[in-house]
Amino acid sequence: MNKLLIILLALQLAGCATARTLDAAKPGAPVVYSGTRLDWYAMNGGCCARDRFGAEAPSYPGVDLPASALLDTLLLPLSLLTVIGVSFQATGGL
Repeated sequence: MNKLLIILLALQLAGCATARTLDAAKPGAPVVYSGTRLDWYAMNGGCCARDRFGAEAPSYPGVDLPASALLDTLLLPLSLLTVIGVSFQATGGL
């Protein structure tokens, strides 16, 4: 049962609208609740998700919506900092 849950979670994150929009880096694209907004846009028949969000909508936005809403909520502080212009110059290694 746990293996099935892990596989389902991995598949969900692979198609997660939030993960797609965070990776897009399109100028002018929504940042706050971007994945949730992309799902909602697709569910309401939006035609050009790539032009508006910089990412394609998931195949099943209704299924993706709860996971995107949760991840967008967890990332809300970082999204708000991004909107007000705070940038992070993080580097890895020594």
